[in-house]
Amino acid sequence: MLKRTVIGASVAAVAVAGTVSWTITSSKGTATTASANGPGTGRVHARALQDLAGAASGGKAKGLPAATTEPFSLAGVTWDRPREELRGTVRLRTRDIATGRWSAWRTLEPDLADAPERGGRGGTNGLWVGPSNGVEVRVTGQGRTLPDGLRVDLVDPGKPAASPTPRAAGPDADTGMKLVAATTPLGTPLGAPVTAPKPAIVARSGWGGDESIVRNPPTYDASVKAAFVHHTDTGNGYTCAESASVIRSVFLYHVQSQGWDDIGYNFLVDKCGTIFEGRAGGVERPVHGAHTYGFNTDTTGIAVLGTYTAADDPDVPGVAPSKAALDGVAKTAAWKLGLTGVDPTAKTTLTSAAPDGSGGKYPFGQQVSFNTISGHRDGFATACPGAQLYSALPAVRTAAKQITVPALAATVTGAKAAGGAYYTKSTATVNWTPAEGATYTVAVDGATAATPAAGATSATLTLAPGTHTVQLHADFADGTASASPVFTVIADTTPPVISSQALSLRRATVNTTGIPVALTWKAADNTLLSSLKATSPTAKAFYTTTTSWSTSAKPLATQSWSQTATDAAGNTGTSAISRYAGGISEGSARRTGTWKLTTTKYYLGGRGLYTTSKGASASWTFTGRTAGLIFKRASNLGAVYVYVDGAKVGTLDTRSSTTAYRQLLWTRTWSTSGKHTIKIVVAGTSGRPLVGIDGLVYLR
Repeated sequence: MLKRTVIGASVAAVAVAGTVSWTITSSKGTATTASANGPGTGRVHARALQDLAGAASGGKAKGLPAATTEPFSLAGVTWDRPREELRGTVRLRTRDIATGRWSAWRTLEPDLADAPERGGRGGTNGLWVGPSNGVEVRVTGQGRTLPDGLRVDLVDPGKPAASPTPRAAGPDADTGMKLVAATTPLGTPLGAPVTAPKPAIVARSGWGGDESIVRNPPTYDASVKAAFVHHTDTGNGYTCAESASVIRSVFLYHVQSQGWDDIGYNFLVDKCGTIFEGRAGGVERPVHGAHTYGFNTDTTGIAVLGTYTAADDPDVPGVAPSKAALDGVAKTAAWKLGLTGVDPTAKTTLTSAAPDGSGGKYPFGQQVSFNTISGHRDGFATACPGAQLYSALPAVRTAAKQITVPALAATVTGAKAAGGAYYTKSTATVNWTPAEGATYTVAVDGATAATPAAGATSATLTLAPGTHTVQLHADFADGTASASPVFTVIADTTPPVISSQALSLRRATVNTTGIPVALTWKAADNTLLSSLKATSPTAKAFYTTTTSWSTSAKPLATQSWSQTATDAAGNTGTSAISRYAGGISEGSARRTGTWKLTTTKYYLGGRGLYTTSKGASASWTFTGRTAGLIFKRASNLGAVYVYVDGAKVGTLDTRSSTTAYRQLLWTRTWSTSGKHTIKIVVAGTSGRPLVGIDGLVYLR
């Protein structure tokens, strides 16, 4: 069954001029849709379901009378809330566009199990019915109210694309979209026990994926530890010539009907064994899919087109999967798992990410042991991938094992290993121990990049900027061949950037040797930031995610504040600003009213001013870009009004449960240095009119 989850899917419909346009109606309307243009594009139109005529259902029975519709080939029923369970029966029949005959009634399975975690819509599986122009729907609840917003979504896959040609392409070839940098690690550079040959794979462009409707760019996991096998539960009435149209329909249903980011599966296999690229992001990369609720991380999803439930199922009889389909699953799983050295007959432990109470089979955080090739039902309480496909999985594991070979032991030097990838400015060296009579080649992005001489133990590669896959291949004297795991090597010549660097005063205690300041910045790199440090006025190392530093400036002096950022490839970027830290004593302020002098070592310079006179004022004029007022704080001290350049900006209370001197309590910062006047006026707080001042400090 079609059950999976998408993180962060948007609910809003997408309308892209010249490609796909669609409208979903209110509860009492009908849907309209604009024509789709060009091969491979498609559209979705929908009809709201109403209370069945003559049925006192109280919202427990809804449907759509037999109606003529826009052409469509796949149908499903959806509703407003993705995690709301539809307990009941969903049945429909459709009218063949060529013969005008109505089909038998067919049952659709509610798809609660792997509804998106956020946003989107709930829905049944999408059923492939072939070219049709009429539909009738009946939904009956099991003694309870049905979900709100029920509608039937009718998917027209559009014109068929050119005949798909399977090919073994590079990781980013023919995806039809620009791949973004991974937000998580891209693979593992560690040695691994097995590998397998790459099968021919039809790219997204081959089945007509419309990249303009994909809602969000792909995200990536750290590795691929297991493959989950599914069936699309779209029925078996398709020909292999229609496979691309079926996949395009599933894609449209996932994105436009259910509000997901992209098609949920990473790969799809039809009954003839043709393998198709699913979710975008690069077939060789660990793309985070949306296929097994709670276990999408570090896994890949492989779906077989069709329904493979029990053959005697009275509502949706399944069929046995073809040998070609099973071989396609075995080839895909063996190769994909082999990229990270995973044995297809082994076990692996995964941690459930299903939020507690969300219907997952395993609670959040539970560690679960899986076969590295598992069925969807192993990770969630579902019938998917159907009894007949699930029972064939042991044979799939055996077949996948038979096409794996021991991986070559290889290492990468001359590049820094970090976060599951290697980083270099331009070169990296692949190293191995040669076997007698063996010949070696090194592939970059699937194409031969180096052919070392006999007996060589290494090959140095010069890489263009960007993310690359690197793999060592060997042909042995006995006619066998092998390969190393795939290494992700990122060539990068762009230095990190430190921007928005600024120095401002911060609220803390002022001393004769230091004025409290905060340095703030933004540090970023196009690949991976490795280190970040200050080099002046003092040396200090920071986390790469740090954006501020609380420190102090030397009074009455100009200092340089310099920082250096280094990325994983060794590129460095620097930034520096210079600031003068000055101050004006309380005695140099322009004052009105009665002020008295107090002398104690706790004030700056051993002296301060105080007053109890309401309306007494003190002002300082200076040139700078940030300034702050220094006060004494105590339980008996009151408030002042603060004015900046003649305008009142607020009230500051200097009361504190403990006594403290030289407190920088109020600050103001401007975008550029300029001449300003700051004035305080004593508020005359009832019961504590006393105020003590110790001057003003500023930076310019």
